[in-house]
Amino acid sequence: MASEKGIAAAFAYYAAPDAIIKRGNDSLIYGKTGITNFYSKDGYKKAVLKWAPDFVDAAESGDLGYTFGKYTWQLKDEQGNIIQEAKGIFHSVWKKQPDGSWKFVWD
Repeated sequence: MASEKGIAAAFAYYAAPDAIIKRGNDSLIYGKTGITNFYSKDGYKKAVLKWAPDFVDAAESGDLGYTFGKYTWQLKDEQGNIIQEAKGIFHSVWKKQPDGSWKFVWD
């Protein structure tokens, strides 16, 4: 989804209403609205995020799970040239929602 609709739309779609993301050194962004506002800034509109889980597990109860793996974050200029790139490890906690969908509560 991030490739087709952008990072802001993808994070908003998969965020639980009370989700929290940690960005920067110790910055926490609270709630789906806060996360949407954070990723709607101009600097993220040309960003490309690629990620894939290396490990996925869920509680035996089937209502909580987590993933972790590698990501690559790229910022591109008007011509599509990479002007900045970061690589790292992500860890997300997922919770089954009342409608049966899975949304992240921590990233």
